[in-house]
Amino acid sequence: MPSTGPGQPSHPARTPLSHLHERAGAWMFEFAGWWMPVQYTGIVEEHRAVRERAGLFDLSHMGHLVVEGPDAARALDALLTFGVGSQAVGQARYGVMCLPGGGIVDDLVVYREGPERFRLVVNAACREKDRAWVEQHLAGWQAALADRTGDVALVAVQGPRAQELLVPLTRGLDLEALGFFRFAEAQVAGIRTTVSRTGYTGEDGFELFVEATDAERLWQALMEQGASVGAVPVGLGARDTLRLEARYPLYGHDIDETTTPLEAGLGWVVDFDKPDFIGRHALVQQRAGGPLRRLVGFVLEERGVPREGYALLDPESGRKLGAVTSGTLSPTLQRGIGMGYVAAGAAEPGRLLGVEVRGRSLPARIVKGSFVPIRTRGRTGTRKRPDQATG
Repeated sequence: MPSTGPGQPSHPARTPLSHLHERAGAWMFEFAGWWMPVQYTGIVEEHRAVRERAGLFDLSHMGHLVVEGPDAARALDALLTFGVGSQAVGQARYGVMCLPGGGIVDDLVVYREGPERFRLVVNAACREKDRAWVEQHLAGWQAALADRTGDVALVAVQGPRAQELLVPLTRGLDLEALGFFRFAEAQVAGIRTTVSRTGYTGEDGFELFVEATDAERLWQALMEQGASVGAVPVGLGARDTLRLEARYPLYGHDIDETTTPLEAGLGWVVDFDKPDFIGRHALVQQRAGGPLRRLVGFVLEERGVPREGYALLDPESGRKLGAVTSGTLSPTLQRGIGMGYVAAGAAEPGRLLGVEVRGRSLPARIVKGSFVPIRTRGRTGTRKRPDQATG
């Protein structure tokens, strides 16, 4: 994460909630052009609150692109690696869009809001290039793109007590019946809200979309109600450790335009049954031959903290096999965990690697799946996909 540290930013955009974060004493920093909280009381404390109770996240910096028109579904099917034409209204899907060579332009969540209307929630740092990329490929289709970033606020409520927190505030929607990666309209604290059972922490929870002008009222209502379940506000620091424990990739670190979904273990978001989409030819070829490298997850077997850029080594020869793309000290496991690319032949689970930490090669074991159990609705266990659960 790029950071300017404490102090007043020069130009970053502010979310409708930035002033509340400052008032709460959050450590603010510039992230992807936005003035965001990195932590309030501490990353580990906030991380554990989400794993044990509930946490509130301001995600209003995410990009919101709306594609609408008679050809919207067909245009997006030609653009994205996964199928949206078969997506039901009220259903969300996680996936990627690729370059012709198979490199990942961005990962995103697509919400089907109507037969001819789709909302694309994209990474804040990629919004400008995503907007240009999508707009370019809508040419010739009866579909139009609108960038609603800034008009919409997004607040996430994540953790095992998230539903308990939201129920007293929600009218017009049975939260218990709302399935994973499904969304619906409701009144939350008297505010018209799109409630989505999605998130990127590995916990059950919800993401709430409201008009930016309603964000402060929603946040304050959630904070007041959240006190009853021990919920706390959570910054981007803990959001990063939570997603890493769940082994969800972060764009710009674990995936980017030089990596393909097959290399990154995201082959499940590529629908090869579709007759065509951007990148299909390259990915078909890569699938036939097998990726030359793969993104692996590993756990250190000795005390240490792997960081992005640290070398991954063959522990016997000392030969460099790759590099760490994400790493941290897991607040849950109290062990160093990370991800990185290695040659496909060295990527099998159980294999021992070396991670070069401050001049020493520390032993690390490649593991399969998430580092901690995933506890999203409908499924509990170790897995990688954020929308695999039923419901």
